[in-house]
Parts: sequence; C-alpha cells; structure tokens
Amino acid sequence: MSLRIAMVSEHASPLSALGGVDGGGQNVHVEALARALAARGHEVVVHTRRDDPDLPTNVRIGPRVTVHHVDAGPAEPIGKDALLPFMPRFAEVLRQAWAVTRPDVVHAHFWMSALAATEAAEELEVPVAVTFHALGSVKRRHQAGADTSPPTRLATERMLVQRVDRVVATAAEEVDELRRMGAPEAAIRIVPCGVDTAHFRPDGPEAPRDPVLPYRLLALSRLVPRKGVDDAIRAVADLPHCELVVAGGPDSAHFDADPEVLRLRRLAIEVGAADRVRFVGAVARPDVPALIRSADIMLCLPWYEPFGMVPLEAMACGLPVVGSGVGGLRDTIEDGRTGLLVPPRSPDAAALAVRRLLAAPGLRTAMSEHGPRVAAERYDWARVGQATEAVYLELLGRATLAAAPGAGAAALLVPPVLPSPGARTAVASGGRRVGR
Repeated sequence: MSLRIAMVSEHASPLSALGGVDGGGQNVHVEALARALAARGHEVVVHTRRDDPDLPTNVRIGPRVTVHHVDAGPAEPIGKDALLPFMPRFAEVLRQAWAVTRPDVVHAHFWMSALAATEAAEELEVPVAVTFHALGSVKRRHQAGADTSPPTRLATERMLVQRVDRVVATAAEEVDELRRMGAPEAAIRIVPCGVDTAHFRPDGPEAPRDPVLPYRLLALSRLVPRKGVDDAIRAVADLPHCELVVAGGPDSAHFDADPEVLRLRRLAIEVGAADRVRFVGAVARPDVPALIRSADIMLCLPWYEPFGMVPLEAMACGLPVVGSGVGGLRDTIEDGRTGLLVPPRSPDAAALAVRRLLAAPGLRTAMSEHGPRVAAERYDWARVGQATEAVYLELLGRATLAAAPGAGAAALLVPPVLPSPGARTAVASGGRRVGR
C-alpha cells in the first residue's frame, strides 16, 4: 500500500552542497531515506526552506520524490541557529499545503522541523515522527559557551518528545538521552542512518596518492571544531610516515577566507606537520568513494557525534576506521573488527591506534573484508527505508504489513525499545498518544 509521506527538513535540503557548516549528514540522510521509501512505492515530498530566490517551488529529484521549497524568511542562506523566528511561517505554509493534499504521515528532521511540523499537523490529525539528528542537551554539554543554539532549544525539545507520536533515534546512546528528557518509552524506536552500498564499495577507482609517503590517513567531515580534525592533525604529527588528507569545508578557492581552515592550518604548522597535512576542500559526492579507497585508514575523531555517517561510508569501501568512542560511532564501529575506538580528544590514543593498524597488515585486511559485509547487512539504505516504513505502518495501525516475507525490518529496530510498565502507550487512531 502506497503512503503519502511528508518529510520536513527546514535547513538541510537534499539539493544543498555538502561540506559547509550546515551541510552534512542530515542532507544525505533525508535524500537517501526519501529515495529508499520511494523505491518501496511511497510518494515522498521533502519540505525545506527556500534559500535562493531562483529555486523552483517544486523540484522532482527522482521517481516519487519531490522537494518543496517553502517561503519562510529571506530567500538566502541563513545559519540554522537563526531560523527559529521563521518557523511559524514555515508551519503555516505546511498547513496550507497539507490541507490540500493530506499526508498519511509526517517525518520531521531536526527540532525546528518538528516544531513546525507538529503545529501544521495538529488540526489535520496527521501522525508525526521526528529524527532529531542532534539533541540540544548533548550539544550544550559538549560545547558550553560555544553553543549557538537558540536559548529555548532544550525546553522545546523536551516539549516535542512529549508531543510527537514517534521519536526515531539513530543510536543507543541517543535513547538514553531521550529518556532523561522525558520521552515516553512507548514512543521511541531505533532506526540507524544508512549508507549507499552501491556507491560506497571496495572496488573502483582510487584518487591519486602522494608517491613519497607510504601511508595516507583521511579525515572527511564538515570543518567545525567538534568534528575533531584538530586531533587528527595532532595525531599525524606523531606519525612521520603518514600524510593526512582533510576533506570538507569550503571550496579550495575560499580557503583564505575560512576561519576554521586558517585555524587548522596554523595548528599544522605549530605541531610540525604542515608538509604532511593537505586540505582538499569540498569533494563532490560522486568523487568521495575514490578518495576513501585511496587511503589506508579513516580518522573520525569527533568530540561527540549523534550518529556519524562517514564511518559507515569508510567501512562500505573496505577502509578501517579509527574513531572516537562516542555516540553513534560506538554502535557502528565494531572495535577490533571494522576499526578501533579511542577516547575523544585524545590524539595520542588515535596515533597509537594508527600505529597498531599499520603494524598489522593482516588485521587491516580482515577489517577491509568485514566492513563491507556489515555495511550491506545492517546499514544499506534499502534496509533502513524498510525499517522506517515499519515505524510509519505501526503509527497507522498497519504494523502487520511490516512483517512481509523477507522484510528484515525488525532487525533494524535493534536494540528494540519496549514500553516499560506504566509507560504511556501508543494508539493507532490518527497516531495520537493517550494523554497527549
């Protein structure tokens, strides 16, 4: 049975370029999930804020997938932390659109999207699920005074976990945080982020390498402090036979105007590794697998990470990962089998892990073989789409349809979050919870 699915992603458009401050995993997630659900026969509309006056109102990006640009605030790029004043208008546009074509289910991505979506869906009694992608309480804990989120974010998120019909967490650590925020046990489900295993695979072309240095390390991320690229630079300073390629951030033509690139360049000079750290800037999505395959080890060293899609992409390409033991990386990286976990903000530990892998080619080979299997069996977007569909069908009282032969959806809702005694239960009628 085909569903009409409305996705709301106020700042992260599937059409946006990746690598900027607000362009990263959520953009990839929304697009890939929309396409995976469309491949299962559903109609998906992704509602995102217009940030360019020349964008068409509706853009068809694939079979049964449309991006709808919502006029809410100036049609220009605005940092996500400054978008809150435009959410009432965003909600009004959604309300008007959904009154004409009512979706069966709404899936909001990020807290401000959930705020607009719940306001728009209330009168129409459309069930709402939310994937937060990042929680304000975690960001505040790790960034303190550097957190630029609106002051009302934490209170709003606590309200939203009580108001929406399902909270789709991407990792076990997120579930613990949601419980502390007061999210009802019966409303939480776990569905991880995914990886395109047809695009990210072990075989294929490799980007050119430096013929002088024997080993290449790769750090692929948005260039913001919490991603820990500075720790990767400090680690490579202690690894004289390695080069570090830093991919992400602005186009290389704009390096001299980017404060984070300038900060990281200064750091590379300070630690004596400037001649072995190479910044390549934003990398076009089709070129990322070749870059990954050109490396020996992926470094993913964030201070905190709600999920982290880069480790999955590396694993799918057969690249061992040295990653911080935080957030979703603790779920995706099998310590000793697909990579090695190290404490966050510990470049010495990261350097030691790299040395261990470089000294054990047999271990690296085993990781290179196991990583793609894990990616395909647990995280392929087709399976993630199927698991997400199961959440929607549960909301609509059609959960039995999720158990079709070969579905495998239940395996992706692992570890399952079951209602605890006395927890508020979910009902199928319009997806509304008792006591809402």
